[in-house]
Amino acid sequence: MAHLPVHVPLAAFSRDQRIEGVHYGSLAATAPDGSLLFGAGDPATPFYPRSSLKPFQAVAMVLAGLDLPEHLLALAAASHSGGAAHRAGAVEILRRHGLGIDALRNTRDLPYGVAEREEWLRAGGAADRICQNCSGKHAAMVGTCTLNDWPLESYLDPGHPLQQLVARTVTALTGEEPAQWSTDGCGTPLPALSLTAMARGYGRMAGLAAGTEADDDVEAAAAVVARAMMRNPEMVAGEGRDVTALMRGLPGALAKDGFEGVQLIGLPDGRGVAVKISDGGDRARMPVAVRTLLSLGVDVSGVDGLASPPILGGGMVRGTLTALESAFPDHLSTEQNREDNP
Repeated sequence: MAHLPVHVPLAAFSRDQRIEGVHYGSLAATAPDGSLLFGAGDPATPFYPRSSLKPFQAVAMVLAGLDLPEHLLALAAASHSGGAAHRAGAVEILRRHGLGIDALRNTRDLPYGVAEREEWLRAGGAADRICQNCSGKHAAMVGTCTLNDWPLESYLDPGHPLQQLVARTVTALTGEEPAQWSTDGCGTPLPALSLTAMARGYGRMAGLAAGTEADDDVEAAAAVVARAMMRNPEMVAGEGRDVTALMRGLPGALAKDGFEGVQLIGLPDGRGVAVKISDGGDRARMPVAVRTLLSLGVDVSGVDGLASPPILGGGMVRGTLTALESAFPDHLSTEQNREDNP
């Protein structure tokens, strides 16, 4: 039988002062040097980071020569909502490399955003590769292949030169060899990594974007990708999306979500946060992540609305979804966290 992670209660939602449900999960908060400051649940067991891997994949593509305007590079690391700007951006990435939509091998889907999906359907649209939330990444991947004279048809194969470069880049940024590989929903190779490793990678990227001196080409490329995402948060997700709101409300933070309840955040001082909700519930990842930031002493007043979304009944607020205080340490400085977690 597969190993079961030892998840713990991280968040609960109430209705009229009665707990109606509990979300279990795990989290990791890392120091600028990549060590674990504190965690909950099972931060060491490898999991699939899903779309939170995209910034690392984009770093590999920059290393391979991908050169895009910042808003398009942000789209290459995005799980976008499928709005007009996102669709046009993916097409533009292809056009810049002499390619068309037929070069893409991602799955077909409707736009991810609710408003964007409704607009697309009203216009008579159907599931399409350019609408799928990973189309920016796939457009950048085939563009990178064109730049390097790598095969296009097989760009999703784990043995392809691009995917081999991604694998090396992931290890370089996280400091961890993947425990195994699978395939993501869009078709790209997907490594299993610990929450601690993922938090370490995001903290590293955010710190480099904030001015930490790069020691090598990987770190230089990581700074370029992180800055592009921070400066274009609407391309990383979309209007009304919590990841976009977090990067707007916390300047200098790098944020990316992933399917199955995954949330990653990097801070400009090099600290990182990784959250995995065990049931895959999307609604709990951001309240848990914001509460983790609070334990790190981060001023989260700019993202108050993400910390405890309301529970409605008959159109009225009848409760909230909040992180459970028992899962978190008090507000501690980095030095205090080090002392408590040697």
